[in-house]
Amino acid sequence: MTLPALFVDPAGRSGYTPSSYRFITCNRIHMRRLFCFLALLLLTVSGVGAQHTQDPADHRVIEFPDVPGYHTLVCDFHTHTVFSDGSVWPDIRVEEAIRDGLDCLAITDHLEYQPHIADIPHPDRNRSYDLAVRVVEKIVEEEQEQAENEEADEEEEKNEPLFVLRGAEITRGMPPGHVNAVLLEDVNPVLVADPVDALREANRQGAFVFWNHPSWTAQKPDAIAELTDMHRQLIAEGLLHGIEVVNEQSYSDEALQIALDHNLVILGTSDVHGLIDWTYDVPGGGHRSATLVFATDRSVEAIKEALRMRRTVAWYKHILIGRPEHLQPLIEASLSVKTAEYGKDTSVLHVAIENTSDAAFTLRNQSEYTFADATDLIVAEAHAVTWVEVKTGERAFRHDLVFEVLNAVTAPSTHPEWALTIEVEEMREREAENE
Repeated sequence: MTLPALFVDPAGRSGYTPSSYRFITCNRIHMRRLFCFLALLLLTVSGVGAQHTQDPADHRVIEFPDVPGYHTLVCDFHTHTVFSDGSVWPDIRVEEAIRDGLDCLAITDHLEYQPHIADIPHPDRNRSYDLAVRVVEKIVEEEQEQAENEEADEEEEKNEPLFVLRGAEITRGMPPGHVNAVLLEDVNPVLVADPVDALREANRQGAFVFWNHPSWTAQKPDAIAELTDMHRQLIAEGLLHGIEVVNEQSYSDEALQIALDHNLVILGTSDVHGLIDWTYDVPGGGHRSATLVFATDRSVEAIKEALRMRRTVAWYKHILIGRPEHLQPLIEASLSVKTAEYGKDTSVLHVAIENTSDAAFTLRNQSEYTFADATDLIVAEAHAVTWVEVKTGERAFRHDLVFEVLNAVTAPSTHPEWALTIEVEEMREREAENE
C-alpha cells in the first residue's frame, strides 16, 4: 500500500489475530540461578562479607505473586526502537524484557514521527515488530535444540512465555495528543491523516488503545491531565480504553482520577527510548515502570480480556497504583505472618512479616498497639522477612493489627489498608490445656 506523508507532531517529541503477537520462552529459574552464581563469584573475588547488602542488580526480575483466581503478569505496553526515535535495535528490547522477567512486551514505534527515516528507510511500519519476532523465533529454536541435547529437570521444563505485541504510537498534537494502539493486526492502515480515523482503524483491528503521557509538559505546560472534547468523544464512542497514569519517570494524580471517573484502564509504561538499565538505573536498584495485569491464564487472549475488564495495577518507583479491588488482593497475596511468638516472660509479641513481592511495603500502624522496636512506620522489605515487636499489654491467643500501606495508591492521596489477625500458637495450646 502507499503510505501518506509523514505528520510531524507539533510538540516535536523525538480483534486479535495470531499474527499480532509471538512468544518466546524464558526460564526465570535458570536466570535467577545464573544471577546468584555471578553474585557469589563477585563476593568471592572482592572479599565482601555476607553481612553486606547483595547487589540490587541480582534482583532485576520483576516478581509479584499471583492473586486468587488470576495470574499476575508483568507487561510493558510502550517501548521504542531505532525505527522511530529510539536508540536501540528491536532485539535489545526483547533481551531487556527477558532480563526483567516480563510476560508481555509491546513494540510501539511512532507512526508519524520518524527522525531516523533517512538512515533507516522502512516504508513498512511493521518492521520493528517483525525484527523482534525474528529474535523470538531464534530463541525458541535455540531452546528447543538445547532441550533435545540435554536432560532438564521437571522444574526447569516449566517455562513461561514472553509475548511480543504488535503496536504503534499515533503521534499527534493536542488533542488527542499521543495515543498507543497495541494488539494490532497491521500497523500501516493506522497511518492516516485524521487522528480519529486512525483510532477507528485501530479499533476495527481489535486493538487496545490508550492515551499516552497526558500530563507531558510539551503538550500540557501545566502538567495537569485534562480531558478535551475530543477525548470525551473518543471515550463515549468506545475508541479510547485506557490512560497512562505512569509514563517513564512521571506520575499524574489527575490521570488516575480520569481513569477512575471514566472507567479507563490504569496503566504504567516505561516509554523507553534508550537502554532500560540507564533510564531506570537497574544496576542501582531501580526498575522499569510497568503494568501488572491480572489474567485468567498466561496467554495473549487472557491479557486482552483482563485489559477489557480493567484488571491492572501500575508499578512505578516501588509504588503500586490501582483500583482497590485489584490492589487489595495483591497486597494480601504479597504479605503474610510467617510466625508470631512472645518474648520470654514478656507480653511483647515478636511477629515475622513475610513479603513475597518486589514492593518494599511502607506500613503505617493504625492499630491500638505500639511497637517496641519501631515507630508507627515499618518497612516490609521485598522478598524478605521483617520482624516487628508488638506491645500487646497482655498475652493472648489472637491480636488484630491494621496498617496503612503508604506506597500503594487507590486514588489521589488515598492508600489502602492491610488488616491481619495474628494467632499465637503457644497461647492456643495453653488455652486448650486450660479447658
